[in-house]
Formats: sequence, C-alpha cells, structure tokens
Amino acid sequence: MNTPLTTTPLVPELIRGAHELERTDRGLLPHRLPARARAQNTDPQMAMVESQPSGVRLALRTRATVIELDTIPTKRLYVGVPPRPDGVYDLRVDGELTGRGTVSGGDVLEIDVVAGTFTPGRGQAGTLRFEGLADRDKDVEIWLPHNETTELVELRADAPVAPAPPSGRPVWLHHGSSISHGSDAASPTTIWPVIAADRGGVDLINLGLGGGALLDPFTARAMRETPADLLSVKLGINLANADLMRLRALGPAVHGFLDTLREGHPETPLLVISALYCPIHEHTPGPGAMDPEALAQGRVGFKATGDPSDPTRLTLTTIRRELERIVGERAESDPHLSYLDGRALYGEEDSVELPLPDGLHPDTAAHRRIGERFAERAFGPEGPFALRGR
Repeated sequence: MNTPLTTTPLVPELIRGAHELERTDRGLLPHRLPARARAQNTDPQMAMVESQPSGVRLALRTRATVIELDTIPTKRLYVGVPPRPDGVYDLRVDGELTGRGTVSGGDVLEIDVVAGTFTPGRGQAGTLRFEGLADRDKDVEIWLPHNETTELVELRADAPVAPAPPSGRPVWLHHGSSISHGSDAASPTTIWPVIAADRGGVDLINLGLGGGALLDPFTARAMRETPADLLSVKLGINLANADLMRLRALGPAVHGFLDTLREGHPETPLLVISALYCPIHEHTPGPGAMDPEALAQGRVGFKATGDPSDPTRLTLTTIRRELERIVGERAESDPHLSYLDGRALYGEEDSVELPLPDGLHPDTAAHRRIGERFAERAFGPEGPFALRGR
C-alpha cells in the first residue's frame, strides 16, 4: 500500500543559494538579487536572469522514498529560433547525483532579440516527481534549473521533511556572466561553478548573471552585504559584447566595484578572473550581435560588430591587460586580492578541441574542464582560496 504524500510548507530554511524569496500569488519565487537591486535595474535581460535560480537548491533531511515538487517554470521562446528544451532539475542524495527531471508547461517569455522585446504569458504549474529513494534518513538536494525561472508552489513527500543541517563548509560567493550562470551546460550541477565548488569543498552562492557582469553598483552592493568566506568576480565578456563603456570608464568602474566589495569584506580572499578565450571578441569589440547566417539555419550564433581599429573600444585583450594592471596595483596594499587570467581555464588550444558551439558559450564538456581547472588553481594548496585545515 502506497503511503499518502503530505505537504510540507515551503519555508526559507529549505532553500539555499537564493538571496531572497518573493511571496507571489502562486508560491515562492527565488531571486539572486535583493529587492533594492531589482528596483534600481531597468534592463529586462537582467530582470530575467537574476530570477533564473542558478545554484539555488532545496536542501532537505528526510527518509522519504517519494518526493514531489510543483513548480511554475518560465519557458523562453526566442523569435526565429527552435524552442529550447525544458529546464533540468538535478536530484542529489547524500551528495551523489541520483536523478534528473523536468517540468513542462508553465509561463512563457517570448524574446525578440532584434527588437529587444520581452513578452510574458501566464501558464499553469507542473509536477516534478522523484521516487524509489532509499528508505533511510538522508540529505536530499533538488537543484533548480539554472536557466529557467522557477516559481515554487508545493512540496510533498511520503515521510516528514526538515531542513538539512548546515554543512559547515565555507561559503563561496561568485559573480560572472552567462558562462558563470551556466550557459549551455546540461543541468544545474554540471555548470562550472558547481563543479569547482564540489571539488573545493565549499557552498556556492552563484551570482553568475547572463549578460549582466557589467560592474553594476547594485550588484556590488548585494555582494557587499552577503556573508561569504571567499569572493570571486569574473569580468570581461559582457564588458566587450555589451559595448556599454570605453577604456576611460573601465578602470574607475573596476576600482569602484572592488571598493564596494571591500567595504563589506575587507580581508576576505577576493579573486578577479578575466575572460575565457573567445575568438570573436579577442581583438574585435562589441556590440555583440546574433549571427544572421546562423539564424537562417535555425540555430543561435554570435558575432562581434565593433570597430577593431578604435583604441578606446573594449576587446578581451584590452580588458585582460587592464584587469591585471589594476589588481596588481591594488594587491600592493591588499594582500588578499588575486588575479587569474581566464585563458588558464579555457584557452586558444581548448577552443580548438572544445569549440564554443555558438561562438560565445561553452558546452557541458567545456564547463567541466573549466570547473576542474578553477578548482585546481583556486582551491589547490598554493591557490588564493586554499583552505588549510577545513
């Protein structure tokens, strides 16, 4: 006889990796930026990506053998491009990946990249179900889709559910672009920051924001006010492809961002990471644009459209040079500040072996390589995040 499922209230103690939980008329919506930051943002792209729960997971202690979670996902429909696959949920039991699932239906956000419009549509909740779990006390994590806004509606199980106990691990707060957000990785635990966090033995708070690593002061303030044992900021690709600033503005903006972080974390290890190797923007500035030839073939591709002869425009080569200079100068009075060239994580040779499918974003195999290399360089014995005695 099957045990009936009992509803467990979705309280904040069950959810990790989110900055804030918004109570809506349908459930709980995880946010990765606080309300103050969201109120200062006018970019619909940023509004979309901060609500996509990269790194956010339910963390439960239970002996349940069946768990159901009702959610309302938001499906993105890009005009002129085939529909994206449903977002993936990863199930971990006592730290091991044991299952995956998806939720169909939900809300719809139609995006016209050319026109720059975002048109929402309201839908219904769907159900994620995991069954056959071991009948014993265990720690269960349900990682929400890293690239799909997910409203949490109801949690049910066939045994009592409580918040998982604190892990006791150091907290790593990371900010970056769509690549840190997860880009084209297959699932939420296969994005490079999660791979690196697993290997480094830390708890991740992921502020990877697709298209949003733009030195926004509200992001810096959110990081300043978030407790963390380790900090990292990955900068470059969005500064190039968004084409929002020139060389004169870059240095003061970087200094201002780092100054804000240091207001809340004066001695926390802080690692500044420059962009991965990206052929289209190494020597050609933005703005980045959709490649019409790729669209004509029904796929997504990107190209750089800026003037490479203009020395005031930002290319990845220019940005890396400036970041290394700025960090080097600041490190003379800030011994806890370090720099990592992103090409050490994914360089020119890697782009030949594991090319960026759309010219901009790494796939699952490349995410794994980046995560493993980051863990080795950052968390290794001589790395800036070496945590001796943890």
